[in-house]
Amino acid sequence: MEWVASGTICAVRRHGENGIIAQLLTAEHGLVSGYVPGGSGRKLRPVLEPGNEVKARWRARLADHLGTLQVELVEARAAKVMTAPLKLAALTSLLSLLATALPEREAYPELKEALDAILALFMQPDMPTKAIGPAIVRYELELLSALGFALDLRHCAATGAVDNLVYVSPKTGRAVSAEAGAPYHDKLLALPQFLLGRQAGPVTQQTMRQAFTLTGTFLGNWVYEPRSKALPAARERFSASMLRALGAEEGA
Repeated sequence: MEWVASGTICAVRRHGENGIIAQLLTAEHGLVSGYVPGGSGRKLRPVLEPGNEVKARWRARLADHLGTLQVELVEARAAKVMTAPLKLAALTSLLSLLATALPEREAYPELKEALDAILALFMQPDMPTKAIGPAIVRYELELLSALGFALDLRHCAATGAVDNLVYVSPKTGRAVSAEAGAPYHDKLLALPQFLLGRQAGPVTQQTMRQAFTLTGTFLGNWVYEPRSKALPAARERFSASMLRALGAEEGA
């Protein structure tokens, strides 16, 4: 069997003397792995950088086989963020999540579309620092939703109110209003207001930390822990870098 599709390189690892096993996210086929002969050579190594967009031809005798990949570079995204450490850390975190959280060969076209959109933002040299963290956290929310674990941040789980939502239940993933959550505030997660709309609240070191804690809690509890896995270390490195950058801006 054989198919051709556009895909984003999510992860690579060496296989054998010169080969590479690459994972890429496609709209049509989801997360797919394939063996790239000569992938560690000088010609293909720059093409297989995580974040790059490639045209991929996948071939296998049977559908459940690993398959062989031929790749052609479509857009060298990785090279464009190499000189921007925070964007590079964000890209690495995002791709690490996709490579470890998604089941293989299940199509999630909405995640590919959203990934293309966020990477297009990263290609803009004037993207504000404060926009990077929220973009990643919103994508993490989309990832949770695609996997069947959508958070309900639209109204209060206890009262149905749509105003003054400041908490999220760590058990249900549903928003809770300030009034309803007051007696349990030490057991609830903070809901950063910037997640409720583009202009709903400021992006600060504190609210960004709350956002990372929010999505990290549900990714850990609902996606990784049931499979006896931990969140990728790349996510922790990015969140630490993002918080340092915001702290530096606030202290300037």
